[in-house]
Amino acid sequence: MRQSNLYIIVYAAILTAVCGGLLAFASISLKDKQEANVALEQKSNILATVTEVPEGPKVEELYAKRIRGFVIDFKGDVVPNLDPAKVVAAVEYKKQPDQRLLPVYEFISDTDPNKVEAVVLPVFGFGLWNNIWGFVALDSDFNTVRGVKFAHTGETPGLGARIESAEIQDRYKGKRIFDQNDVLVSIIMMKGEGTNYSGEHHKVDGMSGATLTGKGVNNMLQDYFSCYKTYLEKNRKNLAQTNL
Repeated sequence: MRQSNLYIIVYAAILTAVCGGLLAFASISLKDKQEANVALEQKSNILATVTEVPEGPKVEELYAKRIRGFVIDFKGDVVPNLDPAKVVAAVEYKKQPDQRLLPVYEFISDTDPNKVEAVVLPVFGFGLWNNIWGFVALDSDFNTVRGVKFAHTGETPGLGARIESAEIQDRYKGKRIFDQNDVLVSIIMMKGEGTNYSGEHHKVDGMSGATLTGKGVNNMLQDYFSCYKTYLEKNRKNLAQTNL
């Protein structure tokens, strides 16, 4: 039996409302779990720049024991009463650099809570197609890269998307962001691939076919190291005075 147009319209409207309601209910019901998963992934990524990451609940345990987070401003001063995990990098990135809130995550000693073994700094930028971001860990000299963890939204598979691979990220280990004159020079991913830069403190081998993504990573690091510059210089100065 052929149905009237009114019947079809009413039926479609009811079906849409029911489906929409179910989706909204599912979204609300799963919101807390989704947020917990996002938080756990961020903690895992922070830890991955400085140490081996355990599985499951042990991530939370290790993070609570070894990571101490706070927020600073462009001048390197701590901004009180702010949770670094609540600072959204994508939002801060849109601000002028001197207006950004900047999270810092200290990786503290397993035996001495007053000893900082490394600091982990979030970074954010734009690659070839969309946003790129990550974390860079610096050793206690506030200069030497201990590890990095990069991620992306839509870089080309097999090309720019390789920034997520251990192969690319390992190239940054041991590199330095300050030169011998204590000038912030960052780290540059070079164009092309296949050159050995092991003797270069501020250069890493590039990615074939992904020059623009490499430039995006370079810009991201330069941008955010500049934002953290005063904080890093203060700590490097304190370290030098302590070692006198």
